Amino acid sequence: MIVLDSHCDSPSQMFRLRDFGLDNVWGQVDFPKMKRGEVDASFFALYTSNELSDSQAYALAMRMLGMLEGQVAANPDKVAFARSSADVRRNKEKGLISIMIGMENGTPLMERLDRLEYFHNRGVLYLTLTHNGDNFICDSCAGNHKWGGLSPFGREVVAEMNRIGMLIDVAHISDESFWDVIKYSTKPVVSTHSCCRALADRPRNMTDEMIKALADNGGVIQINFYPYFLDGNYNDGDLVRPSYKRIVDHIDHVVQLVGVEHVGLGSDFDGIDHTPEGVDSVADLPKVLLELKSRGYSKNDISKIAGENFLRVLDIVTK
Repeated sequence: MIVLDSHCDSPSQMFRLRDFGLDNVWGQVDFPKMKRGEVDASFFALYTSNELSDSQAYALAMRMLGMLEGQVAANPDKVAFARSSADVRRNKEKGLISIMIGMENGTPLMERLDRLEYFHNRGVLYLTLTHNGDNFICDSCAGNHKWGGLSPFGREVVAEMNRIGMLIDVAHISDESFWDVIKYSTKPVVSTHSCCRALADRPRNMTDEMIKALADNGGVIQINFYPYFLDGNYNDGDLVRPSYKRIVDHIDHVVQLVGVEHVGLGSDFDGIDHTPEGVDSVADLPKVLLELKSRGYSKNDISKIAGENFLRVLDIVTK
């Protein structure tokens, strides 16, 4: 089966390692760890903070993209870029891990629609519309609700992403922004790293109504591994972390709500300070799949959750 992680912040980690001259012993993702974790494909996010100016965010995204291209070029025996399910399968046959690119926060667009196509042509397959603050596209779940949903420019962004075949990622956006995206998008949308609000009442998580709408739209929610989003009783710094089995609790909830075709894995590795007990890095990912098996999921259903669901949506949107 294809094992795909739809969100890692490893480009940011690459910059941290370079700036501090550190080895990646404490990082949650690297190519050897991905190999041990039997990961076939991973989305590396070009993350920029909402605190940066438009030009600063654009410059940082470009530097990250260049660094990522350099890392892939320097490791042709381990990894290769992929833009489709066919690319992922070809790379797997060659024994290569597929590196796929997402962009987290639309600020690097500098309020220019043509930047979408530029980044898409450079290999960016999805855009997380914003992060922990409102931007010129939409409101964030952690923002001040400047627009009450999508901005007028944000509606243009949604239409342009539909046109060029770029995945719209609704992680981090406000509830009102989510409902606007569902209203205006003509193609399925995804949440690349979120959890279920019914199991952990955090604004970053999705309500049952949102998950149903996402599924009705043909999309998929990829479950985040961050303990704070997995367990409403957990706070950063708590000595006892929730078990990795809590990830599967959230998967179970989505499956019972909308079926097995609309859920997957979006770890948020290298973007989270803490991980669930038992899963310290991407090398431990097989434990999640084994837990699915222990709960009675068939091989076919595990294959859908592990990667096929996300690849299905990717292929629909990019056609």
